[in-house]
Amino acid sequence: MAKKNSVRTSSGVASTASKVLRDDRYSKAAKTTAASALVNRKSKSK
Repeated sequence: MAKKNSVRTSSGVASTASKVLRDDRYSKAAKTTAASALVNRKSKSK
């Protein structure tokens, strides 16, 4: 059985990843990596 990943992305890395995803100058590979980082980001509580 696979282990659950308990590592979370920091807010600084999440912010940079968000900028990469919004900027058309970055490669598809860079955007894929940025998206992966955001998936590991803890969601905000309301």
